[in-house]
Amino acid sequence: MKKVITLTSLAALFSGAVLADGHLPGEGVKVTAVQSTIAEETFQTVVVNKALEKLGYDVQPIKEVDYSAAYTSVANGDAQYLAVNWYPLHNTMYKNAGGDDKFYRAGFYIEGAAQGYLIDKKTADKYDITNIADFKDPKIAALFDTNGDGKADLTGCQAGWGCEGVIEHQLDAFGLRDRITHNQGQYAAIISDTIARFNEGESIFYYTWTPYWVSGKLVPGRDVVWLEVPYSSNPNNTDTALPNGKNYGFDINSERIVANKAFAEANPAAKKLFEIMKLPINAVSAENMLIADGEDSQRDIAIHADNWISANQATFDGWISEAKKAAK
Repeated sequence: MKKVITLTSLAALFSGAVLADGHLPGEGVKVTAVQSTIAEETFQTVVVNKALEKLGYDVQPIKEVDYSAAYTSVANGDAQYLAVNWYPLHNTMYKNAGGDDKFYRAGFYIEGAAQGYLIDKKTADKYDITNIADFKDPKIAALFDTNGDGKADLTGCQAGWGCEGVIEHQLDAFGLRDRITHNQGQYAAIISDTIARFNEGESIFYYTWTPYWVSGKLVPGRDVVWLEVPYSSNPNNTDTALPNGKNYGFDINSERIVANKAFAEANPAAKKLFEIMKLPINAVSAENMLIADGEDSQRDIAIHADNWISANQATFDGWISEAKKAAK
Protein backbone atom coordinates (compact mmCIF):
# COMPACT_ATOMS: atom_id res chain seq x y z
CA MET A 1 0.00 0.00 0.00
CA LYS A 2 1.40 3.38 -0.98
CA LYS A 3 2.08 5.68 1.98
CA VAL A 4 0.47 9.09 1.79
CA ILE A 5 2.70 11.95 2.96
CA THR A 6 0.61 14.80 4.27
CA LEU A 7 1.62 18.40 4.80
CA THR A 8 1.44 17.72 8.54
CA SER A 9 3.85 14.80 8.33
CA LEU A 10 6.21 16.81 6.14
CA ALA A 11 6.17 19.66 8.66
CA ALA A 12 6.92 17.20 11.44
CA LEU A 13 9.75 15.65 9.44
CA PHE A 14 11.47 18.94 8.70
CA SER A 15 10.85 20.25 12.21
CA GLY A 16 12.89 17.40 13.63
CA ALA A 17 9.91 15.78 15.39
CA VAL A 18 10.41 12.57 13.38
CA LEU A 19 14.16 11.91 13.57
CA ALA A 20 16.24 8.85 14.28
CA ASP A 21 16.92 7.93 17.91
CA GLY A 22 19.50 10.16 19.51
CA HIS A 23 18.83 13.11 17.30
CA LEU A 24 17.51 16.36 18.72
CA PRO A 25 14.14 17.72 17.61
CA GLY A 26 15.47 21.07 16.41
CA GLU A 27 18.29 19.81 14.21
CA GLY A 28 18.43 21.64 10.89
CA VAL A 29 15.94 24.32 11.91
CA LYS A 30 17.04 27.95 12.15
CA VAL A 31 15.47 30.18 14.81
CA THR A 32 15.76 33.95 15.05
CA ALA A 33 14.47 35.97 17.99
CA VAL A 34 13.56 39.64 17.86
CA GLN A 35 13.46 42.07 20.76
CA SER A 36 13.43 45.79 21.43
CA THR A 37 16.62 47.81 21.74
CA ILE A 38 16.30 47.75 25.55
CA ALA A 39 19.38 45.90 26.81
CA GLU A 40 17.42 44.82 29.88
CA GLU A 41 15.21 42.62 27.70
CA THR A 42 18.16 40.65 26.34
CA PHE A 43 18.62 38.32 29.34
CA GLN A 44 15.19 36.75 29.04
CA THR A 45 15.65 36.28 25.28
CA VAL A 46 19.08 34.67 25.75
CA VAL A 47 17.69 32.18 28.27
CA VAL A 48 15.12 31.06 25.68
CA ASN A 49 17.82 30.83 23.00
CA LYS A 50 19.98 28.64 25.22
CA ALA A 51 17.05 26.30 25.80
CA LEU A 52 16.41 26.14 22.05
CA GLU A 53 20.08 25.30 21.48
CA LYS A 54 19.76 22.38 23.90
CA LEU A 55 16.94 21.11 21.71
CA GLY A 56 19.23 21.24 18.67
CA TYR A 57 17.91 24.38 16.99
CA ASP A 58 20.29 26.50 14.94
CA VAL A 59 19.87 29.74 16.89
CA GLN A 60 20.70 32.90 14.95
CA PRO A 61 21.84 36.25 16.44
CA ILE A 62 19.05 38.28 18.09
CA LYS A 63 17.67 41.10 15.96
CA GLU A 64 16.86 44.38 17.69
CA VAL A 65 13.92 46.36 16.30
CA ASP A 66 11.13 48.49 17.71
CA TYR A 67 8.17 46.61 19.14
CA SER A 68 5.75 47.14 16.25
CA ALA A 69 8.35 45.90 13.76
CA ALA A 70 9.02 42.89 15.99
CA TYR A 71 5.39 41.77 15.86
CA THR A 72 5.26 42.25 12.09
CA SER A 73 8.50 40.31 11.65
CA VAL A 74 7.26 37.34 13.70
CA ALA A 75 3.84 37.41 12.01
CA ASN A 76 5.50 37.29 8.56
CA GLY A 77 7.91 34.52 9.56
CA ASP A 78 11.00 36.69 9.12
CA ALA A 79 11.70 35.90 12.79
CA GLN A 80 10.34 33.02 14.83
CA TYR A 81 9.65 34.49 18.25
CA LEU A 82 9.57 37.46 20.63
CA ALA A 83 10.16 36.76 24.34
CA VAL A 84 8.95 40.15 25.57
CA ASN A 85 5.29 40.39 24.65
CA TRP A 86 4.02 42.73 27.37
CA TYR A 87 0.54 41.50 28.22
CA PRO A 88 -1.88 43.28 28.21
CA LEU A 89 0.12 46.45 27.37
CA HIS A 90 0.96 45.23 23.85
CA ASN A 91 -2.51 43.83 23.09
CA THR A 92 -3.18 46.42 20.38
CA MET A 93 0.13 45.77 18.59
CA TYR A 94 -0.44 42.01 18.87
CA LYS A 95 -3.93 42.31 17.39
CA ASN A 96 -2.86 44.71 14.64
CA ALA A 97 -0.12 42.34 13.48
CA GLY A 98 -2.53 39.43 13.08
CA GLY A 99 -3.38 38.27 16.60
CA ASP A 100 -4.13 34.60 17.20
CA ASP A 101 -4.35 33.92 13.45
CA LYS A 102 -0.63 34.69 13.06
CA PHE A 103 0.82 34.01 16.51
CA TYR A 104 1.16 31.19 19.01
CA ARG A 105 1.02 32.42 22.62
CA ALA A 106 0.51 30.19 25.65
CA GLY A 107 1.81 30.40 29.19
CA PHE A 108 3.28 33.33 31.10
CA TYR A 109 7.07 33.68 31.00
CA ILE A 110 7.46 36.46 33.59
CA GLU A 111 4.62 37.59 35.86
CA GLY A 112 3.94 40.48 38.25
CA ALA A 113 5.42 43.40 36.30
CA ALA A 114 4.23 46.71 37.75
CA GLN A 115 4.49 50.16 36.17
CA GLY A 116 3.33 53.66 36.83
CA TYR A 117 4.22 57.14 38.05
CA LEU A 118 6.60 57.93 40.91
CA ILE A 119 7.93 61.02 42.70
CA ASP A 120 10.66 61.48 45.25
CA LYS A 121 9.58 60.60 48.81
CA LYS A 122 10.91 63.82 50.31
CA THR A 123 8.58 65.99 48.24
CA ALA A 124 5.70 63.55 48.60
CA ASP A 125 5.93 63.59 52.39
CA LYS A 126 6.37 67.36 52.66
CA TYR A 127 3.37 68.24 50.49
CA ASP A 128 1.23 65.14 51.12
CA ILE A 129 1.20 64.12 47.44
CA THR A 130 -0.31 60.66 46.89
CA ASN A 131 -2.26 60.89 43.64
CA ILE A 132 -1.46 62.25 40.19
CA ALA A 133 -4.67 64.30 40.47
CA ASP A 134 -2.85 66.41 43.09
CA PHE A 135 -1.00 67.94 40.11
CA LYS A 136 -4.16 69.85 39.23
CA ASP A 137 -2.98 72.30 41.89
CA PRO A 138 -0.56 74.56 39.97
CA LYS A 139 1.57 74.94 43.12
CA ILE A 140 2.09 71.16 43.27
CA ALA A 141 2.79 70.92 39.55
CA ALA A 142 5.36 73.70 39.79
CA LEU A 143 7.39 71.67 42.31
CA PHE A 144 8.41 69.38 39.46
CA ASP A 145 9.04 72.09 36.86
CA THR A 146 12.53 71.79 35.35
CA ASN A 147 12.34 74.49 32.65
CA GLY A 148 10.46 77.37 34.25
CA ASP A 149 7.13 77.06 32.43
CA GLY A 150 5.18 76.25 35.58
CA LYS A 151 4.22 72.74 34.43
CA ALA A 152 5.45 69.51 35.99
CA ASP A 153 8.00 67.72 33.83
CA LEU A 154 7.32 64.00 33.60
CA THR A 155 10.19 61.76 32.57
CA GLY A 156 7.96 59.66 30.37
CA CYS A 157 7.70 56.85 27.89
CA GLN A 158 9.78 56.35 24.77
CA ALA A 159 7.82 57.05 21.59
CA GLY A 160 6.28 53.94 20.10
CA TRP A 161 6.10 51.98 23.34
CA GLY A 162 2.79 50.78 24.74
CA CYS A 163 3.08 53.03 27.80
CA GLU A 164 3.06 56.11 25.57
CA GLY A 165 -0.58 55.58 24.69
CA VAL A 166 -1.58 55.08 28.31
CA ILE A 167 0.17 58.23 29.52
CA GLU A 168 -1.20 60.38 26.72
CA HIS A 169 -4.70 59.01 27.34
CA GLN A 170 -4.51 59.73 31.06
CA LEU A 171 -3.24 63.28 30.69
CA ASP A 172 -6.49 64.04 28.88
CA ALA A 173 -8.78 61.78 30.95
CA PHE A 174 -7.60 63.27 34.25
CA GLY A 175 -7.51 66.88 33.00
CA LEU A 176 -3.75 67.21 33.44
CA ARG A 177 -2.67 68.29 29.97
CA ASP A 178 -2.18 71.90 31.18
CA ARG A 179 -0.30 70.84 34.29
CA ILE A 180 2.09 68.13 33.07
CA THR A 181 4.55 67.99 30.17
CA HIS A 182 5.22 64.45 28.96
CA ASN A 183 8.94 64.52 28.17
CA GLN A 184 9.97 61.72 25.81
CA GLY A 185 13.25 60.52 24.42
CA GLN A 186 15.61 57.58 24.64
CA TYR A 187 14.45 56.22 28.00
CA ALA A 188 17.78 55.13 29.45
CA ALA A 189 19.19 58.62 28.82
CA ILE A 190 16.29 60.66 30.20
CA ILE A 191 15.88 58.49 33.31
CA SER A 192 19.63 58.79 33.98
CA ASP A 193 19.23 62.58 33.96
CA THR A 194 16.30 62.22 36.37
CA ILE A 195 18.36 60.11 38.76
CA ALA A 196 21.14 62.71 38.60
CA ARG A 197 18.64 65.41 39.61
CA PHE A 198 17.47 63.27 42.51
CA ASN A 199 21.07 62.84 43.67
CA GLU A 200 21.39 66.63 43.66
CA GLY A 201 18.37 66.93 45.95
CA GLU A 202 15.81 68.05 43.35
CA SER A 203 12.20 66.91 43.16
CA ILE A 204 11.59 64.30 40.45
CA PHE A 205 8.54 62.90 38.65
CA TYR A 206 8.89 59.92 36.32
CA TYR A 207 7.34 56.82 34.76
CA THR A 208 8.97 53.41 35.06
CA TRP A 209 8.23 49.70 35.08
CA THR A 210 9.44 46.49 36.66
CA PRO A 211 11.51 44.44 36.14
CA TYR A 212 14.00 47.20 35.40
CA TRP A 213 17.10 48.56 37.13
CA VAL A 214 15.60 51.97 37.96
CA SER A 215 13.81 50.62 41.02
CA GLY A 216 17.15 49.34 42.30
CA LYS A 217 18.60 52.87 42.10
CA LEU A 218 15.44 54.70 43.23
CA VAL A 219 13.91 52.29 45.72
CA PRO A 220 10.13 52.63 46.18
CA GLY A 221 9.28 53.29 49.81
CA ARG A 222 12.77 54.53 50.59
CA ASP A 223 13.71 57.05 47.90
CA VAL A 224 10.48 57.40 45.93
CA VAL A 225 6.76 56.61 46.16
CA TRP A 226 4.21 55.34 43.64
CA LEU A 227 1.40 57.74 42.77
CA GLU A 228 -2.16 56.53 42.47
CA VAL A 229 -4.59 57.69 39.78
CA PRO A 230 -8.16 58.94 40.39
CA TYR A 231 -9.74 55.95 38.62
CA SER A 232 -9.02 53.33 35.96
CA SER A 233 -8.68 54.87 32.51
CA ASN A 234 -6.60 53.52 29.62
CA PRO A 235 -6.89 52.71 25.90
CA ASN A 236 -7.62 49.02 26.64
CA ASN A 237 -10.50 49.98 28.98
CA THR A 238 -9.25 47.65 31.73
CA ASP A 239 -9.68 47.92 35.49
CA THR A 240 -6.26 48.68 36.97
CA ALA A 241 -7.33 48.65 40.63
CA LEU A 242 -5.32 46.21 42.75
CA PRO A 243 -6.77 43.81 45.34
CA ASN A 244 -5.47 46.09 48.12
CA GLY A 245 -7.50 49.01 46.73
CA LYS A 246 -4.52 50.87 45.29
CA ASN A 247 -4.70 52.01 41.66
CA TYR A 248 -1.51 53.02 39.87
CA GLY A 249 -3.15 53.47 36.48
CA PHE A 250 -1.48 50.56 34.67
CA ASP A 251 -2.30 46.88 34.50
CA ILE A 252 0.01 44.48 36.27
CA ASN A 253 1.70 43.00 33.21
CA SER A 254 3.26 39.71 32.26
CA GLU A 255 5.94 39.06 29.67
CA ARG A 256 4.83 36.28 27.33
CA ILE A 257 6.61 34.48 24.53
CA VAL A 258 4.95 35.07 21.15
CA ALA A 259 5.94 32.79 18.27
CA ASN A 260 5.09 32.57 14.60
CA LYS A 261 2.08 30.25 14.53
CA ALA A 262 3.21 28.16 11.55
CA PHE A 263 6.66 27.69 13.10
CA ALA A 264 5.16 26.62 16.43
CA GLU A 265 2.83 24.10 14.81
CA ALA A 266 5.71 22.61 12.79
CA ASN A 267 8.01 22.50 15.82
CA PRO A 268 6.24 20.89 18.77
CA ALA A 269 9.40 20.91 20.91
CA ALA A 270 9.79 24.68 20.59
CA LYS A 271 6.04 25.12 21.00
CA LYS A 272 6.05 23.27 24.32
CA LEU A 273 9.16 25.13 25.47
CA PHE A 274 7.53 28.51 24.79
CA GLU A 275 4.51 27.40 26.81
CA ILE A 276 6.26 26.14 29.95
CA MET A 277 9.27 28.42 30.46
CA LYS A 278 9.07 30.73 33.47
CA LEU A 279 11.51 33.26 34.92
CA PRO A 280 11.08 34.82 38.39
CA ILE A 281 10.66 38.58 38.09
CA ASN A 282 13.23 39.13 40.86
CA ALA A 283 15.83 37.22 38.84
CA VAL A 284 15.30 39.59 35.93
CA SER A 285 15.51 42.66 38.19
CA ALA A 286 18.76 41.36 39.70
CA GLU A 287 20.23 40.82 36.25
CA ASN A 288 19.12 44.29 35.17
CA MET A 289 21.07 45.76 38.09
CA LEU A 290 24.22 44.02 36.81
CA ILE A 291 23.64 45.75 33.47
CA ALA A 292 23.19 49.11 35.22
CA ASP A 293 26.45 48.52 37.08
CA GLY A 294 28.36 48.15 33.81
CA GLU A 295 28.04 44.47 32.88
CA ASP A 296 26.18 45.38 29.71
CA SER A 297 27.97 43.67 26.82
CA GLN A 298 26.43 40.78 24.92
CA ARG A 299 29.10 38.54 26.46
CA ASP A 300 28.24 39.77 29.97
CA ILE A 301 24.54 39.10 29.45
CA ALA A 302 25.26 35.62 28.08
CA ILE A 303 27.27 34.92 31.24
CA HIS A 304 24.34 36.18 33.36
CA ALA A 305 22.08 33.71 31.55
CA ASP A 306 24.55 30.85 32.01
CA ASN A 307 24.86 31.65 35.71
CA TRP A 308 21.10 31.68 36.20
CA ILE A 309 20.73 28.39 34.34
CA SER A 310 23.50 26.79 36.44
CA ALA A 311 21.81 27.95 39.64
CA ASN A 312 18.47 26.57 38.41
CA GLN A 313 19.70 23.56 36.47
CA ALA A 314 16.91 21.20 37.54
CA THR A 315 14.26 23.66 36.36
CA PHE A 316 16.06 24.24 33.06
CA ASP A 317 16.56 20.51 32.46
CA GLY A 318 12.87 19.97 33.19
CA TRP A 319 11.94 22.38 30.38
CA ILE A 320 14.17 20.52 27.96
CA SER A 321 12.78 17.14 28.99
CA GLU A 322 9.16 18.25 28.55
CA ALA A 323 9.95 19.84 25.17
CA LYS A 324 11.62 16.65 23.91
CA LYS A 325 8.60 14.58 24.97
CA ALA A 326 6.33 16.90 23.00
CA ALA A 327 8.36 16.20 19.84
CA LYS A 328 7.90 12.44 19.98
